[in-house]
Amino acid sequence: MTHQITFQREIDNVKKKFMVLGSMVEDRLQKTSLAMQTKDHELLQEIIVSDWEIDEMEIEVEEECLKILALHQPVARDLRLLIAIIKINNELERIADNAANIAQRMQIINKNTTQVLTIDYQPMFGKVLAMFKLGLDALVTEDADLARRIFLKDEEVNQLRDQAYRRVIKALDTEPGHAKCLVNLYLLARHLERIGDRIKNIAEEVIYLVEGTIVRGETR
Repeated sequence: MTHQITFQREIDNVKKKFMVLGSMVEDRLQKTSLAMQTKDHELLQEIIVSDWEIDEMEIEVEEECLKILALHQPVARDLRLLIAIIKINNELERIADNAANIAQRMQIINKNTTQVLTIDYQPMFGKVLAMFKLGLDALVTEDADLARRIFLKDEEVNQLRDQAYRRVIKALDTEPGHAKCLVNLYLLARHLERIGDRIKNIAEEVIYLVEGTIVRGETR
């Protein structure tokens, strides 16, 4: 009985740390979205230099999960929960990396004051933020149906990426002298698309946790 109480306490503790990490990453995404709008140099720099905070928390959560696995050797649903947390934990860290990459691209773009083409990425970022919130909500409530809604939203993000690609390709024909800046402008869309892909991976892990079903690679 004491062993079970200790095990449950450790599970609850790792879940709390994990949700703190989720909140940190969501805050990082919101700041990145704001920095894209305002072109605030200080905010962009803050996003880049504070990336280590996410990295440290990700390592801490993973180590806690591995310790529980080693000491308690959980089975069935408890095992699925810990595996899901480890995998989602890694996805969260990579989402934060992409946010930092966006900030770095924005710094390069902002240096080019003669750039003619601009792309409003707020609609795309808005969809990504909605996907992220949906992913965390699906995980907290362990709702597989909620998680499946993310797949449809990911397609919408991909469509906006394609639109950005077409605009940049067209601009490269008329503004070849701004090729470097235009490529970085398109890479903003690629980073946002990758964040969407990471959130889709989170949704897949939530479905596996709830249903014990691997949905990766299946037709949505």
